[in-house]
Amino acid sequence: MNAVEIKGLVKTYSSGVKALTGIDLSIQEGDFFALLGPNGAGKSTTIGVLTQLVTKTSGTVKILGHDIDTESVVAKSKLGIVPQEFNFNIFEKVIDIVVQQAGYYSVARVDALKRAEVVLKELDLWEKRDSVSRTLSGGMKRRLMIARALIHEPEVLILDEPTAGVDIELRRGMWDFLSGLNKKGVTILLTTHYLEEAELLCNNIAIIDKGSILVNLPKEDLLSKLEEETYVLEVDKKVDVSKLTCDAKYGKGKVEVRFKQGYSINELMKEIDKQKVVVKSIAPKNNRLEEVFVRLIK
Repeated sequence: MNAVEIKGLVKTYSSGVKALTGIDLSIQEGDFFALLGPNGAGKSTTIGVLTQLVTKTSGTVKILGHDIDTESVVAKSKLGIVPQEFNFNIFEKVIDIVVQQAGYYSVARVDALKRAEVVLKELDLWEKRDSVSRTLSGGMKRRLMIARALIHEPEVLILDEPTAGVDIELRRGMWDFLSGLNKKGVTILLTTHYLEEAELLCNNIAIIDKGSILVNLPKEDLLSKLEEETYVLEVDKKVDVSKLTCDAKYGKGKVEVRFKQGYSINELMKEIDKQKVVVKSIAPKNNRLEEVFVRLIK
């Protein structure tokens, strides 16, 4: 069964703007899926329809087999949503925000308190449980949004730019938490402008632009569309780049190499090894997914 199944989804606003032009999208149970696109591409409208905050013009949407038109309440109960903007009461305590959310899903208060302790500890917020939410840092507020979304133990979690404005250290901690959550079986749909985030976390990626899905592929298949890649190698001494069979330049203890599909890093390492040079580290110069993304939406 698909966790999310969208067929022929159209959304035309009263102004005449067609935000979605008839998209089809399926997300398998247990997947970590990214929906990427520039501002105004249709990502937020798609999420709005999934969460029943936006009324679709036509098409069908099912959450774990439950149609949002005919089984609205059940479909909604399967979802946890972390929106872009903070939308909790800033004068309420952390624990109250999370426990009250559980009540909307008919979770008994005694059970909600137990679940809140577990999820707040997992997100390093337990010590802040009695703090008024407005006193939290930006990163803590983001984690509070995730805790609130998880309190009713949803099977599908929708994350709309969950790490926006979060520093890199906290972002990496959230990545670890979300990866662990996905490994436990929770299906995750992510939108983000941090493309390294999508490349690191997601198994499948769809790119949307102007209300249409441009591509929907497994991550590795999408990255294989790169015609050439650029890597930076840190080396212990100068490399004679004229003896390499790919485009390369050397400077300040680093070699920057650019090669097309079909030329492997192993070949490059063998050529450098012949010069008795030790490679200390190797890394892509640019985010690979970003390169594909930019080419597709031009």
